[in-house]
Amino acid sequence: MSGILFIISAPSGSGKSTLVAGLRGYVKDLEFSVSYTTRSPRGSEEDGREYHFTTRQEFERMISADGFLEFAEVFGNYYGTARSVLVEAARRGNDILLDIDVQGERQVKQKMPDAVSIFVLPPSRTELESRLRKRSISENVKPEVILRRLDEARREIEKYPNYDYILVNDHLELSLDTLVAIVLGERARRSGQPLAPDQKQYLEAAEKCLKSRMELEIKGILESFNSAPRA
Repeated sequence: MSGILFIISAPSGSGKSTLVAGLRGYVKDLEFSVSYTTRSPRGSEEDGREYHFTTRQEFERMISADGFLEFAEVFGNYYGTARSVLVEAARRGNDILLDIDVQGERQVKQKMPDAVSIFVLPPSRTELESRLRKRSISENVKPEVILRRLDEARREIEKYPNYDYILVNDHLELSLDTLVAIVLGERARRSGQPLAPDQKQYLEAAEKCLKSRMELEIKGILESFNSAPRA
């Protein structure tokens, strides 16, 4: 394997978790990095599955030891990616997928500019709000929290120039196919080998989502946020 580092980010409610789960089911030799956090487990979350749950003291010890590839403090809790995940994935000959926010993406890209960054976006503010309100029923989220997440989504989307690929999650199945194509296309492109017909198809599908080809669509998404009241 080529040891490619893939980064995926998205505003809350964009469907990233569902896409990542599907990607992991389709693509072999792709390890998912489980982040560390100081927040408490929620619902059925398990240590080592959704997160490595740890204490603030231990997290800060790891910071002092330069143990994180990236980390951030969000709403009073630390989140971070341990450097060791890259070493372990490389030892097994696998690529690795990081699910991190826009702040973490900047930290990683500065240290590893060859990483492939993918930004998953909702098709519009209206659609994102609908998804967040549906999810709020099961999570018992207050309306003011939804408004805050929408405002945060707008600020995050404005960071799109930092990413290599922009994936608008309008139709889940099509978006999953495209995400798979990006990963397999990058593998093919970096392999240094002549491309098979299916690999060429992956590359063609992936290139449609290059940031340079998505500017008009992103502009429309941003306009849908900027025209709405802010929290």
